[in-house]
Amino acid sequence: MTDLTEPLTDPELDLLDRFLLDRFGEDDVSQDADEGVINVSELDGFLTAIVSGPVTLGPSEWLPVVWGDFEPAWDNAEDFEAVLSLFVRHMNCIAFQLIEEPDAFEPMYLETRAEGGPHLVVDDWCEGYLRGVALCADAWNAAQSEVMELLTPILAFTGQTDWAAHDMADRDRDLLRDEIAPNVRDIHAFWLERREDAPSAVPFRREQPRVKRNDLCPCGSGKKYKHCCLQ
Repeated sequence: MTDLTEPLTDPELDLLDRFLLDRFGEDDVSQDADEGVINVSELDGFLTAIVSGPVTLGPSEWLPVVWGDFEPAWDNAEDFEAVLSLFVRHMNCIAFQLIEEPDAFEPMYLETRAEGGPHLVVDDWCEGYLRGVALCADAWNAAQSEVMELLTPILAFTGQTDWAAHDMADRDRDLLRDEIAPNVRDIHAFWLERREDAPSAVPFRREQPRVKRNDLCPCGSGKKYKHCCLQ
């Protein structure tokens, strides 16, 4: 039996990353289609928001958001259970770390080697986190004054603010990025104390369109997203 508390190995993370991206083809995606979660960085942000928030959600509530308009066609129940176990194991490890070792928690950002060196790409993680928040937006908004300030650096790397962080000077952008992990720890601690009184979940709604694979990358490189920060 699979140990659902066992951290994912690098090969398992690579497998999951490829599975999320390859479950549909470019020709399947229309302008209005919801691609769902398309890589492990976005998944990591999404699951982090779910385990950090005011409402306890089961897989039946968050899996549809992962799939978007492209739920896989499963050959058998075993294939579905194998993928679900990877999701649940990763979620359990995030939850354990935030509770037992919060200072060791770090978001799973992407990395690109464009322009001569490795650069962290945080947009996908932040978009994923925002998806998780939107699953129970009313509950999050109930504590708006306390939580919204902590969400500010995350929002700055998403379409919700038209990727405002990318209009900043490099140093200011990096400082804002570095606020994300400690703020996420504080958000988790905030809701952990209040979770029993939280209201029920509400459906996901996106206020701004997400970046499609064939759109220009929001980092400003001039390349398509699939050939830049999605890599």
